[in-house]
Amino acid sequence: MSSYSIGDLSAQSGVKVPTIRYYEQIGLIDAPARTEGNQRRYGAAELDRLRFIAHARDMGFAMESLKSMLSLSERKEAPCASVDAIVVQHLAEVDQRIDQLTRLRGELAGMLSGGHHGTVGECRVVEVLSDHDQCGCEHGAAA
Repeated sequence: MSSYSIGDLSAQSGVKVPTIRYYEQIGLIDAPARTEGNQRRYGAAELDRLRFIAHARDMGFAMESLKSMLSLSERKEAPCASVDAIVVQHLAEVDQRIDQLTRLRGELAGMLSGGHHGTVGECRVVEVLSDHDQCGCEHGAAA
């Protein structure tokens, strides 16, 4: 059986030591057994779970979605529909952010293409940023 110190677990999973401790505190991973010297010792199951968490976080899943998926992953025989629903919801959120960022990109490009040469007093960027009504779209949620 593999046994990892918290430093080894961090190196193997790519998750920082303070984050591992935080995940223990909030119950995402179980508190590990400890050695006689009070050093945390983790097994392969904890490493796998931490890699799952790290990958899900990298993909932008909210903590509540992650907790739900972890709970569902423990019931191997359960239908996958609940996990699929979480992913469908996250995909919709990603699509919404892409739409917001695309509109924001267009607005920024428009600010630059509107005669940005000359002095700051004539600068289109400063002009648009000073008067939100000149913006072509709503972009506050993407910032």
